[in-house]
Amino acid sequence: MGQKKDLTGSEKSKIVRYLAEGCSSLKIAKLLKRDHRTIKRFIQNSQQGRKKRVEKPRRKITAHELRKVKRAAAKMPLATSLAIFQSCNITGVPKSTRCAILRDMAKVRKAERRPPLNKTHKLKRQDWAKKYPKTGFSKVLWTDEMRVSLDGPDGWARGWIGKGQRAPVPLRRQQGGGGVLVWAGIIKDELVGPFRVEDGVKLNSQSYCQFLEDTFFKQWYRKKSASFKKNMIFMQDNAPSHASKYSTAWLARKGIKEEKLMTWPPCSPDLNPIENLWSIIKCEIYKEGKQYTSLNSVWEAVVAAARNVDGEQIKTLTESMDGRLLSVLAKKGGYIGR
Repeated sequence: MGQKKDLTGSEKSKIVRYLAEGCSSLKIAKLLKRDHRTIKRFIQNSQQGRKKRVEKPRRKITAHELRKVKRAAAKMPLATSLAIFQSCNITGVPKSTRCAILRDMAKVRKAERRPPLNKTHKLKRQDWAKKYPKTGFSKVLWTDEMRVSLDGPDGWARGWIGKGQRAPVPLRRQQGGGGVLVWAGIIKDELVGPFRVEDGVKLNSQSYCQFLEDTFFKQWYRKKSASFKKNMIFMQDNAPSHASKYSTAWLARKGIKEEKLMTWPPCSPDLNPIENLWSIIKCEIYKEGKQYTSLNSVWEAVVAAARNVDGEQIKTLTESMDGRLLSVLAKKGGYIGR
């Protein structure tokens, strides 16, 4: 009778059934053809109850120490509970107690991903809001680039998993597997593009202008009427390839100059409605933790997601500009969110 290390689930069930029938451990061992010591060990372990947890006396926190912790939490955003308590010279407090105390006065948050705004930035944002209050934003073409990767943004692959099921293991790639740079624009209720920047091309002033020539101007702009071109205002952010003298002069030769080229405040992605379009597309292409095996497949997903964005959604984004403008003035140039 060979001795095995572990009992299977079915063998454990049979042992319980045989015990209920009044069989001895020796008889059960013979019936299952298992070592008698293995059967006895299982029975003994099953009969032992769980050890009661011994509650250790918790260190009491005084009101003075609580005030110190609250001040430290305000001065040290995103710090750990241990770091906060150590800065107050409070020791001997277990993690569970530290977290329970902090939960009454703070929240666990991630750092917000947004450009920092200094005083100059805020003043320029206010100047922008004051310059365009009477602008018909329906004639503004809002443009921007977006990079999409094969795996999507970190931390997006979350969702409910049924009991007894294992979480899927994501693909792992060296250097993230690369990505695709996408350019698009929105005006009124119309989506312009999206257009794909050729793989391996770094957008400097020259390549950016050539890209606009091959995509935006040849495939969309030249089909528009003269009256449309006369009234359209072109918006782009202050990326070096956009705001350089070369690009500005090139756009001027295309007729996009002076009042037809919108002045854009620095560090202001929250004011550009196309950023919300990027969020809609990314939510669609990366839903349920979706990953891609090639750059072409992720590009096809972007095109499909963009086609599903209807005119009403785009119109909602472009019509939000009046509210954004008022929010900038109300917050004195501060960040307004998206």
